[in-house]
Amino acid sequence: MKGIVIYDTTYGNTKKIAETIAETLKESGIEVDLFDVEKVEKLSARDYDFLVLGSPTRMSSMSRAVKGFIGRLKSDEWVNKPFIAFDTELADVIEKKGASAAEKIAERLREKRLNQILPVLKTAVLGIKGPLKENEIERTKEYSRELIAKLKRLKKTKAVSSSELM
Repeated sequence: MKGIVIYDTTYGNTKKIAETIAETLKESGIEVDLFDVEKVEKLSARDYDFLVLGSPTRMSSMSRAVKGFIGRLKSDEWVNKPFIAFDTELADVIEKKGASAAEKIAERLREKRLNQILPVLKTAVLGIKGPLKENEIERTKEYSRELIAKLKRLKKTKAVSSSELM
C-alpha cells in the first residue's frame, strides 16, 4: 500500500502536521511520499492507493495552491480512491465552528468522487503564525493511527472482494 501526503504551508505549522502524518504512516509499514503542493508536478493515481491533503485555513478557506491542485486532479483517475483532509486554523475559529480549509478540501474531493474515509482533522494554532497548540502533534499521531486502521480494513475488504471474483 502506498499513499501520498500533500500540503501547503505558510509558517510551517501545516508542514509539521503533514510530516507527522507521513512519519506515523511510515512507522506502520505504509509507503508514503510527502510533497509541498508547489513541488507536485505530474501525479498519477496509478502510483497511489490513497491521498492525504492539507492546507492552512486562510479567510475561511484553503490556500490558492491547494485549490489549484484539486482543480488539476483528474477525476476519472481518482474515482473512489480513499482520502483524508486536514488543516491548521486558529484555535478560537475551531471552537466557534467556523469555516475551515479541511472541510472545503473534503467537499471538493468528494465532488471529484474520491472516497473520504475519516472526518477532517482540524489542528489548532495559537496565532496567525503559530505555534501549534499544545498536544496537536500527539492528536495528529492518534488520528494517523485511526487512518492506518481504516486503510488496513479497506485493504482487507478489497482483497476479499478480489478473491471472490476468482
